Amino acid sequence: MDDLEKAVLISFDERGTVDSALKSQAVAFCQQMKESPTVGRVCIEKLVFCKLVQVQFWCLQTVQEVISGRYSLLSLEEKDFFRKSVFSLCGFDGVDDENAARFLDGPAFIKNKLAQVLVTLIYFEYPLVWSSVFVDLLPQLSKGARVIDMFCRVLNALDDELISLDYTRTADEMVVATRVKDAMRQQCIGQIVRVWYDIVCMYRNTDQELCSGVLDTMRRYISWIDIGLVMNDIFMPLLFELILVDGGSEQLRGAACSCVLAVVFKRMEPQPKLNILQGIQIDRVFGLVTGDSDSELVSKAAALITGFAVEVLDCNRRVSTEDAKKVSTDLLNEVLPSVFYVMQNCEVDATFSIVQFLSGYVTTMKSLSPLTEKQLLHVRQILEVIRSQIRYDPAYRGNLDTLDKIGREEEDRMVEFRKDLFVLLCNVGRVAPEVTQVFIRNALNSAVASSSDVNVEEVEAALSLLHAIRESLSDESIRNGSGLLSELVPMLISTRFPCHSSRLVALMYLETITRYMKFVMENTQYIPMVLTAFLDDRGIHHQNLHVSRRASYLFMRVVKLLKAKLVPFIEKILQSLQDTVSHFTSMDFTSNQCSGAEDGSHIFEAIGILIGMEDVPLEKQSEYLASLLTPLCRQIEVLLMNAKILNPEESPAKVANIQQIIMAINALSKGFSERLVNASRPSIGLMFKQTLDVLLQILIAFPKIEPLRSKVTSFIHRMIDTLGASVFPYLPKALEQLLAESETKEMVGLLVLLNQLICKFNTSVHGILEEIFPAIAGRIFTVIPRNGFPSGPGTNTEEMRELQELQKTLYTFLHVIATHGLSSIFLSTKSRAYLEPMMQLLLFTACHHKDTVVRKACVQIFIRLIKDWSVGPYGGEEKVPGFQCFVIEVFATNCCLYSVLDKSFDFRDANTLVLFGEIVMAQTIMYEKFGNEFLFHFVSKSFQSAHCPQDLAEQYCQKLQAADIKAFRSFYQSLIENLRGQQNGNLVFR
Repeated sequence: MDDLEKAVLISFDERGTVDSALKSQAVAFCQQMKESPTVGRVCIEKLVFCKLVQVQFWCLQTVQEVISGRYSLLSLEEKDFFRKSVFSLCGFDGVDDENAARFLDGPAFIKNKLAQVLVTLIYFEYPLVWSSVFVDLLPQLSKGARVIDMFCRVLNALDDELISLDYTRTADEMVVATRVKDAMRQQCIGQIVRVWYDIVCMYRNTDQELCSGVLDTMRRYISWIDIGLVMNDIFMPLLFELILVDGGSEQLRGAACSCVLAVVFKRMEPQPKLNILQGIQIDRVFGLVTGDSDSELVSKAAALITGFAVEVLDCNRRVSTEDAKKVSTDLLNEVLPSVFYVMQNCEVDATFSIVQFLSGYVTTMKSLSPLTEKQLLHVRQILEVIRSQIRYDPAYRGNLDTLDKIGREEEDRMVEFRKDLFVLLCNVGRVAPEVTQVFIRNALNSAVASSSDVNVEEVEAALSLLHAIRESLSDESIRNGSGLLSELVPMLISTRFPCHSSRLVALMYLETITRYMKFVMENTQYIPMVLTAFLDDRGIHHQNLHVSRRASYLFMRVVKLLKAKLVPFIEKILQSLQDTVSHFTSMDFTSNQCSGAEDGSHIFEAIGILIGMEDVPLEKQSEYLASLLTPLCRQIEVLLMNAKILNPEESPAKVANIQQIIMAINALSKGFSERLVNASRPSIGLMFKQTLDVLLQILIAFPKIEPLRSKVTSFIHRMIDTLGASVFPYLPKALEQLLAESETKEMVGLLVLLNQLICKFNTSVHGILEEIFPAIAGRIFTVIPRNGFPSGPGTNTEEMRELQELQKTLYTFLHVIATHGLSSIFLSTKSRAYLEPMMQLLLFTACHHKDTVVRKACVQIFIRLIKDWSVGPYGGEEKVPGFQCFVIEVFATNCCLYSVLDKSFDFRDANTLVLFGEIVMAQTIMYEKFGNEFLFHFVSKSFQSAHCPQDLAEQYCQKLQAADIKAFRSFYQSLIENLRGQQNGNLVFR
């Protein structure tokens, strides 16, 4: 063993037994050998004498790299040497049969690599240099199975490395592939096909594995050779003989199926394609798919049948003559029963999309009216396929009930998987509505009659069909109960399924009832049945918490729809929900069982909608509301009394309990309108005010518990909407407490609350705002940087993100104040100290913030302040000393000129154009308010610093004074672009 062989063996070591330093040396040595100009000849010599497969592989790989990487540098002698040596090693030359035999008996990966080396030569030399390569190797096939096998490997490698479009090819490779295929078509492909035929005939009884390999190679080439070479009276009978022979090798029969499928998939014009499909006589293989569904033959036959159906359907869409349409329709009718069988009983080929095919077939029916009996039968079979496809696997039943990790993953997978199937269902429902509804009715009847243990998945699938088909029905047809709906919906509402304890069944049952509520709105006799379904153990009282919570939410939606129609049933509803209400506010909510949007509070929202209607008599309304609010408030008061003596173990549970009560009261209040509680029934409003008073005590008792502060803030939002201006007396105390211990995140919530107050009450909140603004400004301006946030590694922290959110909310807050006639707040005695930092922050943001929407808001604030605080162009005492000077000299120059001159100001961006519009508006307002004083400074100082030509400055004055905002905006944009073009780098942007 020489050094090269040793180095190769060491470099190929995968067991970790070789020292890493030694392995690195070996790899370096091998790499150094590859760079030698004679390495190709060395490798060929090694291949002749060395029996080590690692060395053989390395040498073949190196020869391939030499040919592909240095071909243009090789001499004619070297090329001829490689050509003869590789051809000989493949067994295609009798020069050295002993060496060839060693390779042909060797492992598959060596033979495949040898085939790749030969294909690399073909890439460069066929047909211009080595035109006889294929012709030369055909006579060698008489040497027997080993050479035939090598021949197939070469053709397979040629397909993999060059011809097949399954891989991405470069433009050069595409050119070479076309050259090779054209030459083969012209020179030898007919002979190769004839050889394939002869080999299969000769070896079919003695070496079926070899025949399978030959047919697999042929399958690859059918897509681009003359179809007549295979689709003829000689080859097709042989293929079907192989497919249909009993007791033959499944591998060989499957390979023959794949060849026929390749003929089916051959791209061509629709009419000749149809003739070929007609000639295949596909009905001969229908019986094969009824065998063992796990067998290779059944899988291949199923792929052939579905592939045939896809191509026939494609022809049906593309042919134009009536005769061709009839032929394709007859072929479809012939193959579809087997396709439906395959869809329901076999493993479908990955390349075949059930939904895509069936959708295409249903589309062909849209223009047909009425449908034939055969087509209606196909519709029923399509519906059966959909039902079988959407069924859950019973193996996951336990996981789906407890909704563990596996259950969640399976449910998510099925939700995604079902989407396209439900679209198909709706399309079928539009084409054949009556057949579809009858099918769903029968599925429901079958589900009702089934055993609870056996058919949970059947019931859920039947309900899902009814739920999904709603998408294809108009609201009008639902209301009128068109078709079988007048039978289906009552049947649904009144049914108790044997497996209602299943989470999936219970959820789909309630979702489906909710989807068809428009029918119940028109047919109010079914309201008691709907209420029973939601209020008994099928809904809110279901044993599964996930179901009962979802039922609460869906019941709230039902109540919203039926509203006044439910007034006669309020007593019954409240009685049924009594235990649920008390259970909700007394559970241990420190666990995760209440996480998510469906936390159970929707039941209180439903109750609030029911008892909050003016149709309910005042006396009853007061009684109902008091029966809910009084015990809830009493619970809060008891918890607050004990707040100071709670031990650490009790505290989390009590805090969670208070949260639940606040959420319940909040949800309850949503059903009461501002008009009702303030105008028509003020006594109801008084009850909510008393409740608010109790809840505000929480901020005092638990000043640092963020979840409680957040829930109370949410309730204040609700009371602002519900109580209107009568909430004012409670606000100073509430705002004081919210501000007292507020962290950055809570400060955001406080600003949002104040924004709601300002937007709802405008200047009426002046006094409250004037009192609280200094404290807010003092808190915020000490934590927010005036010159932007730092960037780079380590700056994207949670704290930094919270500060950025606070800053963004602050701009909205200042914008709301300025645009609602409250800018005088900034000028109050206590607020004056914050005016300068506020103006500097607004200026920096208007010029530099990366979010153009935020910049626009800041410019709008300046516009509003200029309007409010300026005395006009004719003088008078300034309202805000120094403001006019600041706006003209600082804001106008930096924001209206320098910031837009910056290349980052992109006029192609829609939001930037909106910002630019505000900047233009600011200039017109400054001219309107400050007159020539603004114009003089902007033109003589600002423009001069930007090196603006005199003629453009004069045009600017004219356009601004003309008071045509549209023309001025257009001119100013062109002026900025002009100045950008002539910038000489002297301007420093601040």
